[in-house]
Amino acid sequence: MKTKVGVLVMSYGTPESLEGIEAYYTHIRRGHAPSPEQLEELEDRYKAIVGGVFPLREHTNHQVESLQEALNTDSRLHDVEFVCYQGLKHASPFIEDGVESMAKDGIKKAVGIVLAPHYSTMSVESYVKRAQAKADELGVKFTFVKSYHLHPQLIEAFSRRVKAKLDLFKEAGASRDEVRVLFSAHSLPERILELGDPYPEQLMETSRAIADKIGITSWQFAWQSAGRTSEPWLGPDILDTIRNLSKEQVENVLVAPIGFVSDHLEVLYDLDIEAQEVAKELDMRLMRIDMLNSDPLYMQTLCDSIVDQLKKSEMA
Repeated sequence: MKTKVGVLVMSYGTPESLEGIEAYYTHIRRGHAPSPEQLEELEDRYKAIVGGVFPLREHTNHQVESLQEALNTDSRLHDVEFVCYQGLKHASPFIEDGVESMAKDGIKKAVGIVLAPHYSTMSVESYVKRAQAKADELGVKFTFVKSYHLHPQLIEAFSRRVKAKLDLFKEAGASRDEVRVLFSAHSLPERILELGDPYPEQLMETSRAIADKIGITSWQFAWQSAGRTSEPWLGPDILDTIRNLSKEQVENVLVAPIGFVSDHLEVLYDLDIEAQEVAKELDMRLMRIDMLNSDPLYMQTLCDSIVDQLKKSEMA
C-alpha cells in the first residue's frame, strides 16, 4: 500500500473577479482597505490586462494539477502517492486552508513548495512560517523546498524562451549583440540587504546561468514593481533602466522576468503596458519572454525539488 504524502503548493494568490479586488488588497494591506482612488486604479489595471477575466488563478490551478500528475508518474518514489493542495498567501484557499485540508484527509507527512524559484526572508520564508504554524497545530509533519533557482531544467526552460525571442529580434533585423537582455524580478525593500538576504544574489546566479547557457554577453539586471511605501526599495527600476538604455543608443530590449513563473499582474501590466509605453515613447523595440506557467520543464523542476527534499528529510 502506498504512503500518502501531501504537497502544499503555495503562491501569492490573485482575485478571482473584479468584485474580489478590494478584499484581496485589503488582505495584502493587513486589514486596511485601499482608498476609493487606489481601488479605482487597481480595477483599471485589471481591466486593462484581462478585461474582467483573471488568467493567473487558472494557470495556478493547472500548475497544481500538472505537478500532481508529474509526481505520481515519477518512478523514484514508487511507494508514495502524492496529493497536491493549494495554499495562497492573500486569497482563498489560504495557506492554512491547504494544511487543514491535508489533515482532514488523514495526511501525516507533507512537503511545501512556493511557486517562486528564489528565496527571501520576506517572501518564501513568510509562506513557510504560516504553513509550519498550522502544521504544528494539526500534527502534520512538514519539510520545505526553499529555492530551486539553479535547477538545470529551470535554466533550460528560461533559456529556450530567451533564445526564441532573440530569434524574433533577428528576424526583425537586429543581431543578438544589438539586443540588451534585461533580467528582472519583483523589488523588495532595501533593508533585506542589511539582513544578508540571498534573494538578490540568487537572482544574479539565475541570470548568469541563462546568459552563459545561450552565450549572451549584452545583459543586465533590473528591479520592477516596487511597492509604494515610504521606505526605499531595491533598484534600479526597470523603467529608469529602459530610459538610460535609450540614452546609450540601445534600440532593442528583451525583458526576461525570471523572478516570476506565471502571468502575474506585474508581468501583464507593469511590463506589457507600462514598460511598453515607455519603450514606444523612446522609439525602442521591446519584447518579453513568455512565462513558464505549466511548461513541462518547470513541472519537472518542481517535481525533482520535492522528491529530493522528501528524500533529504528522511520522511519518504
